[in-house]
Amino acid sequence: MPEGTSRKVTIQDIANAAQVAKSTVSKVINDSPKVSDQTKSRIWGIIREMNYTPSSLATQLAKQTSRNIGLLIDLSREHEFLDHFFFNIIGGIESALVERKYELTISNIQQPDRPEQHFMKRLVLNRRVDGLIANNSVLTEPLCEELLAHGFPFISIGEVQSPVSWVDFDNEAGGHMLAAHLLERGYRRLAFFAGERDEKLFVRRFGGFARALAEAGLPAPDEGAFRGLADTDTGYALGLRMLDLPEEDRPDAVVCMSNYAAFGLLKATRERGINVPGDLGIAAFDDYPMSPYTTPPLTCLKIDTFQLGVSAGELLLEQLQDPDMPLQKRMLEPQLIVRESTRSAASGGQAV
Repeated sequence: MPEGTSRKVTIQDIANAAQVAKSTVSKVINDSPKVSDQTKSRIWGIIREMNYTPSSLATQLAKQTSRNIGLLIDLSREHEFLDHFFFNIIGGIESALVERKYELTISNIQQPDRPEQHFMKRLVLNRRVDGLIANNSVLTEPLCEELLAHGFPFISIGEVQSPVSWVDFDNEAGGHMLAAHLLERGYRRLAFFAGERDEKLFVRRFGGFARALAEAGLPAPDEGAFRGLADTDTGYALGLRMLDLPEEDRPDAVVCMSNYAAFGLLKATRERGINVPGDLGIAAFDDYPMSPYTTPPLTCLKIDTFQLGVSAGELLLEQLQDPDMPLQKRMLEPQLIVRESTRSAASGGQAV
């Protein structure tokens, strides 16, 4: 470290100087048999040279286990906490942990009335859990950097840009799958319905949708044409606006960002006397809760959030077992469920 600096030397500084992972330095500090004597000697030399004092956390990480995994939530995002998918994910994580005799602890990321009880102190520094799982909406970049600086194991549910292991569904493949299905059924003027332009989920899904059109030699529609929240009211309002277009400008099929938006669109088609699927094919993301029960039932992309939780739990357990494992980016494949809302356009909406 350059002369004149007072910055405290960290375990990351030692790892950088030794050109090894932080977990390797931690193992050396705790005299792990998994590290060779030669490597131990070299790293201890660097530790003495840089005048590094190992933190109690680094020592605890290798020696203690709570047999608990933390699931971070943000109670200020009530709509996420109350979502059915959230409970499916919890069930999936729990099923992965129980076989290894771990328990799941659900914790709010912060307690506004007790700021001193921030989760970093409650869970990480006090060793209440051995690792963390959180949605990518919770794992901000500064939070990822803080956890990485502590060398603390964690997994993101959903893609993140930080050098972090994560699991997610392949939303781009999903958008491609739905658009390709509509094209196969004979529809040609496709629109993408609902979603917000700065939303990562929309970017991925619309990207796959546009790629399928390009592969078929068709231009992608304006991604801003039918933007908005992917809920029932927005789906209804956007549907009325779309169906009031001149017939030559009106899409003959739509991929909806959610089955809620599709439900609103179906309400608009009934008011305007539009036949689905004869006049308009509709396909949507998500099977739950409406897709099987609408009139007509919706072709959809099923995203198994229980399996998403299983994958997150399994990946964190693998990381705990092998701290030196390389970063993992695991994409799960969605499942296409074909129903009446996308019968062949060429057959006038008749079953094929």
